[in-house]
Amino acid sequence: MCPSGAGNKVLLMLLLMFGQLLSAPRSFSVDYQNDCFRKDGEKFRYISGSIHYSRIPRIYWKDRLLKMYMAGLNAIQTYIPWNYHEESPDLYSFSGDKDVEYFLQLAQDIGLLVILRPGPYICAEWDMGGLPAWLLKKHSIVLRSADPDYIAAVDKWMGKLLPMIKPYLYQNGGPVISVQVENEYGSYFACDYNYLRHLTKLFRSHLGQEVVLFTTDGAGLNYLRCGSIQDLYATVDFGPSANVTAAFEAQRHTEPHGPLVNSEYYTGWLDHWGTPHSVVSSAAVVKSLSKMLAMGANVNLYMFIGGTNFGYWNGANEPYGSQPTSYDYDAPLTEAGDLTEKYFAIREVIKMYHKIPEGPIPPTTPKYAYGPVGMKKLQTISDALEKLSITGPVKSIYPQTFIELNQAFGYVLYRTTLPVNCSTPTLLSSPLNGVHDRAYVSVDGVHVGILERNKVITLNVTGKAGSQVDILVENMGRINYGKGINDFKGLVSNLTLGKDTLTGWTMYSLSTDEAVSQGLLGEEESTTTGPPQPTALALPAFYGGSFIIPDGIPDLPQDTYIKLPKWRKGQVWINGFNLGRYWPARGPQMTLFVPANILSTAAPNNVTVLELEQAPCSSGPCTVEFTDTPILNATVTSPHKQHWRLFTKENWL
Repeated sequence: MCPSGAGNKVLLMLLLMFGQLLSAPRSFSVDYQNDCFRKDGEKFRYISGSIHYSRIPRIYWKDRLLKMYMAGLNAIQTYIPWNYHEESPDLYSFSGDKDVEYFLQLAQDIGLLVILRPGPYICAEWDMGGLPAWLLKKHSIVLRSADPDYIAAVDKWMGKLLPMIKPYLYQNGGPVISVQVENEYGSYFACDYNYLRHLTKLFRSHLGQEVVLFTTDGAGLNYLRCGSIQDLYATVDFGPSANVTAAFEAQRHTEPHGPLVNSEYYTGWLDHWGTPHSVVSSAAVVKSLSKMLAMGANVNLYMFIGGTNFGYWNGANEPYGSQPTSYDYDAPLTEAGDLTEKYFAIREVIKMYHKIPEGPIPPTTPKYAYGPVGMKKLQTISDALEKLSITGPVKSIYPQTFIELNQAFGYVLYRTTLPVNCSTPTLLSSPLNGVHDRAYVSVDGVHVGILERNKVITLNVTGKAGSQVDILVENMGRINYGKGINDFKGLVSNLTLGKDTLTGWTMYSLSTDEAVSQGLLGEEESTTTGPPQPTALALPAFYGGSFIIPDGIPDLPQDTYIKLPKWRKGQVWINGFNLGRYWPARGPQMTLFVPANILSTAAPNNVTVLELEQAPCSSGPCTVEFTDTPILNATVTSPHKQHWRLFTKENWL
């Protein structure tokens, strides 16, 4: 036994050492000598999965993150969409489903590190790649470049966002171990190194010198040439079909030393309306995953859960093809967070290289089939125009774009008159392909046809001079990748009737979300005059119905899916919440995910549908149906065939 004095000294030394350990600064860095990351001085490798908080209701963030943690992931990766948080200049929203700070804290509480991708451009199959549409008010702006107007807007946004993020950096006690600057810039035409240098300085000024900043590009030298720059660690992305060795050799060409990183390892792929649902086999995914992990590489699985493009948030690709409401992505967790065979196959591979947490995996959330709901016609767009157009009509000689009308999303009604008699069919044309993206045309209250970007740019009309021409234009989502992201919406060029340019336009910005949520679209007698419609399609109109969730069944409400049999194309709201677009006439998505948090057991649930083409209601009662089973892979019926290859975006440059 030591004398008491010596014992006290030993105890004091132990306490000092323990205190130093407790106060040791947290660190995360790139170790170029040993080709790895270092976390708190120790060699570290992340196995991460992508999750987009903007595509998942806040109430389900914990469930999805726990499932990712229990799969063996030690990190997650997420985007911050600029346009989601600043829909209008200087009007910021970071509450509710947009509370990114809560999301980051929740990830840390669960035990997950975070790889953050704040843009300013993110792609993500998200409207305009996350850039706010109001940037296009300067028509000639060069996005993702050193254009002074673009840079000024980026500086202001990042000046708001990055100080919020700084406390969540790993060295400051938070979960964020690295931050991406821009995204896949090597795939963009601008190749503006001054822009990347500016962003690097901007991020450093707000986040400090210690944080690991990185870039992500396709695994090819042609992508890395313009996408990488000094002081940003270059990583690559590729899918299961790639040659893993060759892909990492491309990264090694830019980063001779440091950790191998696949920042987007594709577990599935995106969909487009009118093309088959993308499916990637679990066997293919786990084969390449195991090979990368055996090499000691860091991997982020994109997506681990896709989620949903609620409202109008979906993007589009070139040649113009809009993405559906579901962003299921054939990921390990489904759109609704369900466990899949792919989830467990990936978990088994991770288990070979990394300790899996003990304990139960949160189960798949239950779904409930509430059954059919009868729908009644409310009003056509024309009948409800005063309620829908809060700002009132705007008149001009030539049509104005959505942005010129201060509208970002949804629908605008363009109205003019026939300048001459068209007793025989006369071509109404968009000679410069200026319908962005789909237009529903009527003359004197009779539907005459649809114009569609890149696909249908002419149709025949008849009528007398002075006949009213209504053209309802739908924004189906802005291009999110490539040189076409400055995607103006509406009638972006003049229409012609025969050889003459149509002039004298009256335009109505439609506030459909506000009208629906405020219950303004009551059932009314139609005021539209004119003969019965002989065509197969009808005027765009709203329909409404409601259902009561039974109170005798425990654990309700539950998640569900809405199916619209025999409906063609439109938008759906439940209790004022914009679920997104439906288009069963084209496919492949047939059902829309309905999260339980928007349903009520205390009051009837209101269903509102804006059917743009033809509701199944003219010949009798019509219904929508709530089912417990999603349908995302129905037969595609589009006459316009377009093909995008899995895991490659090279056609979209």
